[in-house]
Amino acid sequence: MIAERENETVRIERESTWLIVAKARVWASEGWQVVITDKDGKSYPPEDFDKLAAA
Repeated sequence: MIAERENETVRIERESTWLIVAKARVWASEGWQVVITDKDGKSYPPEDFDKLAAA
């Protein structure tokens, strides 16, 4: 997961899909621009987080 806001960037790697989706939702709700990238390099914006959580 990569979260960016103004001049800050936070990267979180290697956690369960469920946990990373939950964290990404929290960061996005706080105004961060968040993208989750899977092991195959596919990126998921916030509107696709439900797809990841269901997998």
